[in-house]
Amino acid sequence: MTTRISRQPLSGHNWLVLAALALLVGCSGGEEGSGGGGLTRVEQGNLDGVLHFGNGVEPEGLDPHIVTGVAENKIVSTLFEGLVAKHPETLEPEPGVAESWEIGEDGTLYTFHLRDDARWTNGDPVTAEDFVWSWKRLLTPELGAQYNYNLFSVVNAERYANGEIKDFDLVGVKALDDHTLQVQLNTPTPYFLQLLDHYSTFPVHRPTIEQFGSISDRLSPWARVGNIVGNGAFTLSEWQINSHVRVEKNPNYWNADNIRLNAVVFYPTENLVTEDRMYRDGQLHHTQEIVLDKIPVYQQEMPEQVKITPWLGTYFYMFNTTRPPFDDVRVRKALAMAVDRDLLVETVMQGIVEPAYALVPPDTLGYFPPRTFDYDPEGARELLAEAGYPDGEGFPAFDMLYNTQESHRRLAVALQQMWASELNVPAQLVNQEWKVYLDNQDNMNYDLSRRGWIGDYVDPNTFLDMYVTDGGNNKTGFSSERYDEIILREAPATLDRDARYELYKEAETILMESMAILPLYTYSTKHLTHPSVKGKPSNIMDHVNFNHIWLDPTVTTE
Repeated sequence: MTTRISRQPLSGHNWLVLAALALLVGCSGGEEGSGGGGLTRVEQGNLDGVLHFGNGVEPEGLDPHIVTGVAENKIVSTLFEGLVAKHPETLEPEPGVAESWEIGEDGTLYTFHLRDDARWTNGDPVTAEDFVWSWKRLLTPELGAQYNYNLFSVVNAERYANGEIKDFDLVGVKALDDHTLQVQLNTPTPYFLQLLDHYSTFPVHRPTIEQFGSISDRLSPWARVGNIVGNGAFTLSEWQINSHVRVEKNPNYWNADNIRLNAVVFYPTENLVTEDRMYRDGQLHHTQEIVLDKIPVYQQEMPEQVKITPWLGTYFYMFNTTRPPFDDVRVRKALAMAVDRDLLVETVMQGIVEPAYALVPPDTLGYFPPRTFDYDPEGARELLAEAGYPDGEGFPAFDMLYNTQESHRRLAVALQQMWASELNVPAQLVNQEWKVYLDNQDNMNYDLSRRGWIGDYVDPNTFLDMYVTDGGNNKTGFSSERYDEIILREAPATLDRDARYELYKEAETILMESMAILPLYTYSTKHLTHPSVKGKPSNIMDHVNFNHIWLDPTVTTE
């Protein structure tokens, strides 16, 4: 758990903002409640081996090549399995569909040996050719997969994804036989195995996809109840929109005998007050979040159920750099420098996170990002005046887009107040439901938008490769030839870690000097977890491997 940050005495401005933020922190709460007669959902779940899991937002979909969110990730990872999996505690790659693999001496040739007993849920064998076709689908330009760059370290994968070559046989992935997959990389890639436990590289069932559409069909119904064929430890049995998604143990899974959960039920819990009440009423084993102002109370009353852990992620806002006035870097820097992150952390975030001044969290596998700016309201006002808006005069009203969640709203209000007080600029809050919010980001239909990024693997590259020119997750308009050169070519080819980190620092300096993004804090995960849940250790990626989880029916709470 992170600690509070000591501060200097507050200025007059900060006392006003602090008072406003205190009202925000205390403005919400939930009614007390308890379960009805008989067993609660959690108690019954403990007996039946059914985990009830608060999962944040309603999933956008379940196609592993299309979805991009944390909520989708957790469900998809139960339905599909890649070549390797991630150990829930160490985060080290462990065997998945591939029971073993070898890496060539030069670090560029990988040979994976697939299990003879790996099966799709319809009984078909999982073969090396399934991975070849699935990776072809991920890289097909017409599909528009935002995570296609996860395979760009493979020979010719980027060229195929960009439409520069049409023959997929030229891409460095080949099925040597039904159970042997060979992958040729451009250069040694230290984190390549970590990419293979990301859902974007998971195999999909070709006959099912072709039954319901084409290789590039984004709107196909193949991933719905009754249609979907996966290869994971669970199968999709129910999906009731805005209610729950239920997955049940897959008897065809190669390791089914060692899967101890019989089912997982995922609940969309955007409303944190409702989620909190569900947990206290015995309806959830696990929450996605904790209501911020209840953290101190829960830490005192039931500390063993409060799980607060550093998270490999950064909370930030991103600018649409193609829209005035944010096409002027001086404006973007002014807004960034006018934010008192220490104050936000102490008040709105209850002191459980750390202020952020860059995209990559500090000490990511030994990497420390550059710090190119500080809290400097006077300097911010000077920059805004240089940009033609002295004391905010003439600055147009702009929208701040965020998705539905109370903590997002509180932060947005705090930023709105700081910018009004320090710069006299008028921000307007725009709250949208998850799918609409994502669609507007994808189409760059925003001025300033909330964003968060959780690392897909433990390396600075998992953050920095988002912002290559026209990258699937780059929705800012930022583009730099030097940045692209470093991230796509120079850093991957640099074997010495210190030298590679220096390149990353150069690239991140370019990104932060452009101020296409406005970092606010480094994440911590905040969960309530019932003590009957076993096999779910905390880790810096908040990774959940449901294959390891089990429920102890003998454990209860007072």
